[in-house]
Amino acid sequence: MDQKLSYDDYQLPVVFLPAYENPPAWIPPHEKPPGAQLGFNIRGGKASQLGIFISKVVPDSDAHRAGLQEGDQVLSVNDVDFQDIEHSKAVEILKTAREILMRVRFFPYNYQRQKERTVH
Repeated sequence: MDQKLSYDDYQLPVVFLPAYENPPAWIPPHEKPPGAQLGFNIRGGKASQLGIFISKVVPDSDAHRAGLQEGDQVLSVNDVDFQDIEHSKAVEILKTAREILMRVRFFPYNYQRQKERTVH
């Protein structure tokens, strides 16, 4: 027969916690409607051999609040590798995704090299 102990029967202070449940997300998911503005521009792609970079971040946009900045290299979006992708394919993925999970790194050296190669 299972016998429950009372609080007084424990020698050390004891805290009984409720059963574990999935914790809430630290950052609530934010779905964007198709065609909505992203709050940033990109440049580069496979033709430049330097990758995809953030070239502009709109002030007070979701991208700005998330910490994106000019010169960030986009490494992946939604588990798609962006290090060797055509510019048009990168734009298509960003514009059609309902949710965006990006991995970026601040890499101003290659971004500056890419800007120098760009013909205006």
